[in-house]
Amino acid sequence: MEDYSSLLTKQKHYFETNHTKDLRFRIDALNTLKAGIKEYEDKILMAIKQDLNKSNLETYMTEIGILYSEIDHTIKELPKWIKRKKVKTPITHTGSKSYIYQQPYGITLIIAPWNYPFQLALAPLIGAIAAGNCAVIKPSEYTPETSSILKELISDKFSETFVTVVEGAAETSQALLKENFDYIFFTGSVPVGRIVMEAASKHLTPVTLELGGKSPAIIHKDANLEVAAKRVAWGKFTNAGQTCVAPDYLYVHQDIKQSFLSELKHAIATMYGEHPLENQNFVRIVHEKHFDRLQGFLTNGNTILGGKSDRESLKIEPTLLTDIIWDDAVMQEEIFGPVLPIMEYQDLDNVIHGMQHHPDPLAFYFFSENDALAEDMIEKVSFGGGCINDTIYHLASPYLPFGGVGNSGMGAYHGKESFLTFSHQKSVLKQTTTFDLPLRYPNMKNGLKLLKRLMK
Repeated sequence: MEDYSSLLTKQKHYFETNHTKDLRFRIDALNTLKAGIKEYEDKILMAIKQDLNKSNLETYMTEIGILYSEIDHTIKELPKWIKRKKVKTPITHTGSKSYIYQQPYGITLIIAPWNYPFQLALAPLIGAIAAGNCAVIKPSEYTPETSSILKELISDKFSETFVTVVEGAAETSQALLKENFDYIFFTGSVPVGRIVMEAASKHLTPVTLELGGKSPAIIHKDANLEVAAKRVAWGKFTNAGQTCVAPDYLYVHQDIKQSFLSELKHAIATMYGEHPLENQNFVRIVHEKHFDRLQGFLTNGNTILGGKSDRESLKIEPTLLTDIIWDDAVMQEEIFGPVLPIMEYQDLDNVIHGMQHHPDPLAFYFFSENDALAEDMIEKVSFGGGCINDTIYHLASPYLPFGGVGNSGMGAYHGKESFLTFSHQKSVLKQTTTFDLPLRYPNMKNGLKLLKRLMK
């Protein structure tokens, strides 16, 4: 197992020069990152096509374009974000002023997943650079072509003393986690998230964990069924369902169930064709182990659409399963693939009760034309983030913090939240020497009496 202490030492020495804390440096670095992505765009498209069979359209929308928007937003707002913030001072502190300074942590570790291998490696990096940190990126070994392009791009545009990419498998992550980083940002599964958190605890390193979970979508009886069907199909089967915020299962009101399912079948056929396995742009499953795992779910319930697969190409059709209950295997863990279990309901309170007895999901989607009912659902259901009358769109806004709650993760990022995630808020009180209030000192006469008046 390789020792990465020398790499961290180099980055620590560079961080101590204070170059990364300069506003101009940060903005220049973000511009360099954007220019590098543009320069390598064709290679990125090709690499992700090789790794996951994503079309250029899907890759640009979910991997590249979203980064351009995030970088532009960060560059525009960063001069405001880095300014010290003056806050109120209590009357007991008369003569002093209070400020909050944003301080970079130092050397950060970003462990990225395979499902959006380019975007989820660089989106956290934008926040790390904006906050003034150095960074080590560990991309996924399951998308080797994209990992290689990431390494080539970053080493071409930045010194390893500032930002570097370390390729490798699980043992590389384990070796990196033994080092004393100042901050760790992990995106991946819940089981691995626990391992990361345990490793971080040995150095008391703060962490952000972007995990997952079974994210529900509820189709209420007053929903716009045609629109709901299209948005559920798109959110679920983009990237072949290998999305942490994809709808993991559906609850459909029994009064409109058959009508909705007809619309959903039509939407899937319109988007992916009557024979999705023959669609040259339908995303493949990342590797055989994950393919076999998903295959095991296809025996659950009743298959009303799809169910076919091709082991050679690692593709599984968009599949709809009905007659599903919570005890089925497909409901025991996050699916992370193009398999959608569907349950029906009559009473929303029973749905809420069922969800409350399972881990908090990363996302929640509710389709209804009743605004008051939607607000009630937002209030009653615990989830990381979500949409009313849409799916997964919330994660693409730099104005909305993105992150989980409970089992689905901790911490958030995107936009200003990324900057804050990679910044320590340093509190500073500046005291006057023009006068000195005697109240604090133990020898003041009647001090307790006066203190009680001030602090009652």
